[in-house]
Amino acid sequence: MKVSIVIPCLNEAETLAICIEKAFRALDEQHIDGEIVVADNGSTDGSPEIAKRSGACVIHVAARGYGNALMHGIAAASGEFVIMGDADDSYDFLEIPGFVAKLREGFDLVQGCRLPSGGGTILPGAMPFLHRILGNPVLSFLARHWFRVPLHDIYCGLRAFRKDFYTALDQRCVGMEFATEMIIKASLRSRNIAEIPITLHPDGRKSHAPHLRTFRDGWRTIRLFLLYSPRWLFLIPGLSLFLLGILGYVIALPGLTFAGVTFDAHTLLFASLAILSGYQAIIFAISAKTFAISAGFLPEDPRLNRFFSFVYLERGLIISLFALLVGSALLLTAVIKWQATGFGRLDYAETMRLVIPGATIFALAIQTIFSSFLVCILGMYRR
Repeated sequence: MKVSIVIPCLNEAETLAICIEKAFRALDEQHIDGEIVVADNGSTDGSPEIAKRSGACVIHVAARGYGNALMHGIAAASGEFVIMGDADDSYDFLEIPGFVAKLREGFDLVQGCRLPSGGGTILPGAMPFLHRILGNPVLSFLARHWFRVPLHDIYCGLRAFRKDFYTALDQRCVGMEFATEMIIKASLRSRNIAEIPITLHPDGRKSHAPHLRTFRDGWRTIRLFLLYSPRWLFLIPGLSLFLLGILGYVIALPGLTFAGVTFDAHTLLFASLAILSGYQAIIFAISAKTFAISAGFLPEDPRLNRFFSFVYLERGLIISLFALLVGSALLLTAVIKWQATGFGRLDYAETMRLVIPGATIFALAIQTIFSSFLVCILGMYRR
């Protein structure tokens, strides 16, 4: 199996040569047929020339971004196995044979682990304290629980994968999220993922700071998590709001009093706000999941298929029409009560118990009608 080692590069003149030298040594010592591809992202310090002198193939990538560099580098790679690693000498390319061995065992993706929780080692000064104690462990924890990622260190930049596996993922992120997107998509598609412990060394560069920005890139990771999880972005908050609103109705419709506090018409208004907002978020969850599957961002979900086997356009319209009738009846009853007073002043606490639920049910019906058509449109390309 030919192995391609892809190294993204942006002004790495201080450390690039030693990374290439270690990579070639690892290939030679283990008699691995391989190549090194340096994807240069616009370096101005002579990095491309250093790479060429060191025996690597250089690919010039005009579009800036870590993901862009890797996408072009991987596209140019001729190996069946691909190994990607940063050019700052924080990863020891002499550890490459361990990754190749795992790929030969049949794994699609082999991720390095720097964190002690996964058996890795972080040398003094190799990782900022905030990244080591909070950022990396917390984000890796979220990935394990949101996407069932079987890894302890999702941020490790040294990893190996089959090129055909990578091509099938159809990655979209062109920035630092590229590496995390690969892991999420692989896990959602139930691909074979392995993790091996590695040692993280201090950054060998002295002329400029690391390209990683703690809070910017941390937020971009969280944003990626949310975009790939309509459940946590829309569904769970929406259900929470909706159920909170229902609880408000249960308390406020009969005008219950707790600890001297009476919940009346104003509580109904707040409860209706929660119900409408929550219902809209639930609709967003269904719409987003439908579109993501149709566009190939996410794999098929049996739970969504079961949902659509029960809730489809015609049934949604029928339920909506029934809700329109109920809401209209409540609103009409309120008008009749108003007429009975000669269209004079009303007992608002009593009348609002008809108007607020009636308006809420009517609004929910309208939302359901339009969202039923929207979801139907978004799912037109689903097979």
